[in-house]
Amino acid sequence: MPRKPASTETDVLIAGGGMAGLSLALALAQGGLSSTVVDALAPETVTDAGFDGRVSALAYAVCRMYRALGVWPHMAHHAQPINDIVVTDGTVRGGASPLFLHFDHREIGEEPLGHLVENRHIRLALFAAARDVSAITLIAPGRVTGYSATPDGVTGTLADGRQVHARLLAVCEGRQSALRAMAGIRTIGWSYRQTGIVTTVAHEKPHHGVAQEFFLPSGPFAILPMTGNRASLVWTERTELADALLALDAEDFAAELRARFGDYLGAVEPVGPRWSYPLSLQIATDMIAERVALVGDAAHGIHPIAGQGLNLGLRDVAALAEVMAQARGLGLDPGAFDTLERYAQWRRFDTVSLAAVTDVLNRLFSNDIGPVRLVRDVGLWAAGQAAPLRRFFMRHAGGDVGDLPKLLRGDSLAA
Repeated sequence: MPRKPASTETDVLIAGGGMAGLSLALALAQGGLSSTVVDALAPETVTDAGFDGRVSALAYAVCRMYRALGVWPHMAHHAQPINDIVVTDGTVRGGASPLFLHFDHREIGEEPLGHLVENRHIRLALFAAARDVSAITLIAPGRVTGYSATPDGVTGTLADGRQVHARLLAVCEGRQSALRAMAGIRTIGWSYRQTGIVTTVAHEKPHHGVAQEFFLPSGPFAILPMTGNRASLVWTERTELADALLALDAEDFAAELRARFGDYLGAVEPVGPRWSYPLSLQIATDMIAERVALVGDAAHGIHPIAGQGLNLGLRDVAALAEVMAQARGLGLDPGAFDTLERYAQWRRFDTVSLAAVTDVLNRLFSNDIGPVRLVRDVGLWAAGQAAPLRRFFMRHAGGDVGDLPKLLRGDSLAA
């Protein structure tokens, strides 16, 4: 992807070149639209092994999109299929409840429920796919410091004084977006007073592609299978306890980790650095303004309890690219407000409903109240006995329900 000065004119100015921003640029290019992507960090910074220790569970519909965009071949050998998901409840000392919920991908087809890929390798794959796409211009490091919108277009001002004229400003710069505030879009939400601890472990026995979601009183303890005999842990704790855990030396931290992990995969050893992330809910009151569309974390940040945060943002990408490509194909203005309103309406229910579901699940399972624990254990077991409900949950987690954009069905926008 050529790193050259921004052209004066482009179809879409994308503020933020993370996973959502780069995915949007590729999708727009397939739909016949050019973009200029501006990101605060250089590619070599965001693809460094020490930049981001997280992995993402890419839903199978998102994997279809990445195949359609030509991204998948660049990450396939780093992707671990998710064959099964086991959901259990319990305590650190008491272990897991005998009542649990099991999702087996074979119930809904041959396609895995998704793939686990390290965020670093997702970014590397996106850069590789975009490298030779002439419709994409990357400015990184750089920053969109302001913009002005008119009924005919938008002009973004960069930190170095350059101006980029476009039909749309797509804001993909994350939860703390300054451009969102400039657009007059407010957010609602709250802190969970929880911290997500992320690290990688090596284990003795093969995981067979089984992801574990172990609900403990302080929050979920997710064991996510990676390539080889490795797993990524997303360990949710109350913030005050998380701070104490992160301050432990290597031996004591490993002991606390093993107490929660158990021995079902044999000997377990932390092999990577520790990262931590504060957890909160944040939803924008609207996803659009005049000549502005919010995408990804700029529009919504949810609890990682179901591993759906990135998938939610990539569903934004697929929807926005499609409505803009359709408008272009009809000879209409792809950045006009009626085009953006179609995008907002398409994404509104999915965003609000998933935010509500993850919020309720976190509150229901992040406590140690006896009667509540009994109800949720029985609920997990009952859901596991109802095959239609179980299959619906799997399809929903895979992003394969509702009115899907073309890319999430695996179809090209160029067709």
